[in-house]
Amino acid sequence: MSVHIQHAWTPRGWEHDAVVYGAEDAHVRFALPGMPNLHSHAFQRAMAGLAERRGPGGDSFWTWRETMYAFASRIDPDQLHAIAAQLYVEMLKAGYTRVCEFHYLHNAPDGKPYADPAVMSRAIIEAARETGIGLTLLPVLYMTGGFDGRALSDRQCRFGLTVEAYLRLLESLVALESSSLRVGIALHSLRAVPESAMREVLASPLSQNRPTHIHIAEQIGEVQDCLAVRKARPVQWLLDHAEVDARWCLVHATHLDAAEMHDIAQSGAVAGLCPTTEANLGDGLFPLAAYLDANGVLGVGSDSHISVSPVEELRWLEYGQRLATRHRNIAARETDASVGETLWAAALAGGRRASGLADGAEHADVVVLDDASPLLAARNERSVIDSFLFAGSTPLVRDVLTGGEWVVRGFHHHDEDRIAARYGRLVEQLTAKV
Repeated sequence: MSVHIQHAWTPRGWEHDAVVYGAEDAHVRFALPGMPNLHSHAFQRAMAGLAERRGPGGDSFWTWRETMYAFASRIDPDQLHAIAAQLYVEMLKAGYTRVCEFHYLHNAPDGKPYADPAVMSRAIIEAARETGIGLTLLPVLYMTGGFDGRALSDRQCRFGLTVEAYLRLLESLVALESSSLRVGIALHSLRAVPESAMREVLASPLSQNRPTHIHIAEQIGEVQDCLAVRKARPVQWLLDHAEVDARWCLVHATHLDAAEMHDIAQSGAVAGLCPTTEANLGDGLFPLAAYLDANGVLGVGSDSHISVSPVEELRWLEYGQRLATRHRNIAARETDASVGETLWAAALAGGRRASGLADGAEHADVVVLDDASPLLAARNERSVIDSFLFAGSTPLVRDVLTGGEWVVRGFHHHDEDRIAARYGRLVEQLTAKV
């Protein structure tokens, strides 16, 4: 069985009359490799839209975080499974074919460990298996409430693990790896992981040759606190105290000086950008043009899932730069280069690296575009990806192939009705607790 693709886009350019094996026979016109989503907090999808009322003071990331903590405190393993599965169906239908799950809901709501310390991680794994999305699971180490080493607050105790408990969890998850499941490591942030703990985790044999993710330099307040306590900016401090290389994904990395931006690019680390969440939280704008000119690697993630679409992440990555500079076509760095192809190629390469997928490996996941849509009328290889990203909001991902199987056909995930019904039922129970 095989899929015959009339026009298949690859990072090397367009290929014609391409064949992908492993699925039922089909003929399609336009297809491109599926996009990895390099940063996800699955549980936050169920609270999207619930933090958009003005508070009594100035609203910011830090006030949003209190709303998120309150929501996180009520989620049990069954609810997490239902939320993640619904989210992953939405991701697949949008063109994401793998997700890096930055997972820190480890403990019970009272902060005590579950009898099975991996029960919440297993909920995520089962949701990915059920939906057919590839998963890079990133269990998170979270130990302190600030750069000063303060204890976790009551609301943060669900997240907390000792280094010993973290490595035990990591070992149990590594044993579950498969062709569709990879396991990496995640340090929540410099404010949540003391230097000694970071060094111990990075030195563990379990951590070797695994993708390594960290939130960093997302907020001005974080930069100021790091300067006050560690006498260096966050990215500068990390690069000086860890062997940051192509295994690393620096999530957000919004507030950089020129030297930090250059050094990230030279390290081979991936800048993990989440433009819709960064906009929703008022984080700021990444220095895209200078970073691309320094040959920096980047990818995109949907993070808090205020939006679940690689199209929207890439569109707003470009639009944010246009608004800041009052110029157009920022991502395309050469004359006549396509903005859409530049962005898709960059995010694909960075997303695969952040997911722990080998550079240069074949792209087995395929996204088929709806060539019958009026938005793609009269489009050819020169214009189809730009139109896909910039021509409107009508969904253009018609079919999705992952792991040799069609998981989306004709805009419909094979199990979306059952998964959506379960999600609605369990989320009603969750929000009734408010």
